[in-house]
Amino acid sequence: MLTTIDYLFLYSLFAIWALLLFNVRLSFAGYSFYLETMAKKIDIIRGISSYPKVSILVPAHNEEKVIERSILAMLKLDYPREKLEIIIINDNSTDRTGEILSRLQSKYPDRNIKIVTTNANNGGKGKANALNIGLSHAKGEYIVIYDADNTPEVMSLRYLVYEITSSDNYGAVIGKFRTRNKNASLLTRFINIETLSFQWMIQGGRWKLYRLCLLPGTNFIVRKKLLQEIGGWDTKAIAEDTELSIRIYLKGYQIAFMPKAVSWEQEPETLRVWLKQRTRWVKGNIYVLNKYLFSSLKGFGPIIVDLIYRLAESFLFLSAVIISDIIFVLGLLDIAKVSLPGNFIVIWLLAYILFILEMNINLAMEKGELNPDNFFIIMLMYFTYCQCWLVVCATGIYSYIRDAVLNRDHAWYKTERF
Repeated sequence: MLTTIDYLFLYSLFAIWALLLFNVRLSFAGYSFYLETMAKKIDIIRGISSYPKVSILVPAHNEEKVIERSILAMLKLDYPREKLEIIIINDNSTDRTGEILSRLQSKYPDRNIKIVTTNANNGGKGKANALNIGLSHAKGEYIVIYDADNTPEVMSLRYLVYEITSSDNYGAVIGKFRTRNKNASLLTRFINIETLSFQWMIQGGRWKLYRLCLLPGTNFIVRKKLLQEIGGWDTKAIAEDTELSIRIYLKGYQIAFMPKAVSWEQEPETLRVWLKQRTRWVKGNIYVLNKYLFSSLKGFGPIIVDLIYRLAESFLFLSAVIISDIIFVLGLLDIAKVSLPGNFIVIWLLAYILFILEMNINLAMEKGELNPDNFFIIMLMYFTYCQCWLVVCATGIYSYIRDAVLNRDHAWYKTERF
């Protein structure tokens, strides 16, 4: 007769393996999409018959450490000058951000740099609010978003424009972001592997299987008319990119993935900053689930795959891992043990091997990333970095519930720069 421990163990086993196998499937699909992309002949010089007007929006709140390098990289973008404007929203900054932007504007008077400065009354209320303010000043037919720490590659904007103009079904197109400071610490090396895996698995794999992509926080292009129709960004959403993605799909458009449009960004270099950033992501995901998952699902189309995936990742997988860890500890202490027959060490080893396989498939799609150093980092990652996500998810869920009970607005946390 099965005990309570047995049932809990079976639940955790099923939840962990279901998500793990699904991610492996996404990794193989992402690799297939990578091969298709590399084989596709794209002429971004002759391939664009006419150049649309593009407005780049850069939200900047206290970004003195990174803003100059980022704006200079955007000035180097290979795109007709008369068709490009760069709008930086200096969002209630209290450091030297405004001073640096004014100097750049004076130094490059012919480059159509616009600075929109907010104050305590209309600004300092989060990224979504800053983007809505920037949108109201934009003259372009298309809007491109870069975070203040982003340095896009010279041809990246051409790739984004090329892809979104290739189909009327595309409401937005996302590029790929890379970790600029990956060698700063062991943490940034973990993040580098994580972000590459996320993009080829979650973005490339789901685009291949379901024609589904989600907007990241940066390096994407979207139709201005569409943005205006759906009311811009949701200022209550701290994961404003995910929330906007859903409304784009609800309007009947797709979000495509163009991995040749590359931008480099800075990632957290300390565990404290990383925990704050990722906790905000979890809270943002819960907001999206609460807003959409339990409403009418009619017309959601492929986006329902993402909502279910987020539910599984944030709640089912988290609870399964916690339960399995508790059962493992109880077994070691000889307090309670699983009575089911079978060699569970073998099952755990297979899960570990699948994780390593999945990560290495994703790294194989990036030049120079599939190497012995990263292989050993992945082996270590399973026991360290991945376990930190348990703390992040639990903290994010607790923080969201606490804010809801106390009727407090969810605070937006801007990632600290280095």
